[in-house]
Amino acid sequence: MLKTKILAPNFKLPSTDGSIFELKKIKKKNIILFFYPKDDTPGCTIESKDFSKLNNLISKNNTLIFGISKDSIESHLKFKKKYKLKFDLLSDEKLIVLKKYQVWGQKSFLGKKFMGIIRTTFLVNAKGKIHRIWSNVRVKDHAKEVLDELKNI
Repeated sequence: MLKTKILAPNFKLPSTDGSIFELKKIKKKNIILFFYPKDDTPGCTIESKDFSKLNNLISKNNTLIFGISKDSIESHLKFKKKYKLKFDLLSDEKLIVLKKYQVWGQKSFLGKKFMGIIRTTFLVNAKGKIHRIWSNVRVKDHAKEVLDELKNI
C-alpha cells in the first residue's frame, strides 16, 4: 500500500506533449497525479475541466498537473483538445503505473464486478514524496480541495 511521506514511485509514460514523461525528472515542483477511469466520460470530464480551470492557481503554487488513464495517446489528444485542457495527459495502456500506484482494482457498477481504475489523486511534494492521497474520489469540488491542500505543503 502506498502511503504518505514515502518517495513516489518513478515511472515513464507517453505524454500528450509528444514526449516520454518521467516522474523523477521533475525537480523542485509539486506534482498532482490524478488517475481517472476514461476520457470523455461524465465524471472524468468534470474532474479534468475543474483541474484545467484551476490550472493557473495551481501553477502559482509551484505545481504541475498530470491526468493518467489507460486510454491511448490518440484518445487523450482528442479529449484534451475537445475541452481545451491546460495540462498533459499520460497514457498507461499496459496498466504498469496503474498497478504500481495501486489504483487498478475491482469495482462494481449496477451489481456487476469488473476491474478498472479507482479514481485516485496523489499530491507529490517538490522533494518527490507523497504528501497526500485521495482515494475513491468524488469529482465535485475535488480539484478545489487539492488546490487548498497545496497551501499546506
